[in-house]
Amino acid sequence: MKFEIFQSEKSKEYYFRLKARNGQVILSSQGYSGKSGCKNGIESVKSNATNDERYERKEASNGKFHFNLLAGNKQIIGSSQMYASKSGMDKGIESVKSTAPEATIEDTTVEA
Repeated sequence: MKFEIFQSEKSKEYYFRLKARNGQVILSSQGYSGKSGCKNGIESVKSNATNDERYERKEASNGKFHFNLLAGNKQIIGSSQMYASKSGMDKGIESVKSTAPEATIEDTTVEA
C-alpha cells in the first residue's frame, strides 16, 4: 500500500490517492493548493483510518456503493471508487483501515 502525491497539470492543485498492492486506487483526496496541505491530508487519513465512525457509507442513485473517510470535524478527507456491491465497499473500508496507517508515501511531483 502506498499514498501517491500528484499535481494536476490543469489546476496545479495537489492530490493524493491511496493505492492497493495491485495498483487499484481505493481512496482519493480533494485538491489542495499546496503540497503541505496534501501531506497533512495523508496524515489525517492515517490517524482516522482505524476509526469505523469516521466512514460515511453511501449508496448512489445507480445502486452502486461508495464511502467517504471523514476527519473529526466531519470534513471529507478521502473518497472511494464506486463498488458494485455493499460487500465490495465494506472490503474497501477494511483495506483502508488495515493498511493506511502504515502505508508509504510516494511524491510524484517535480520540484521546480
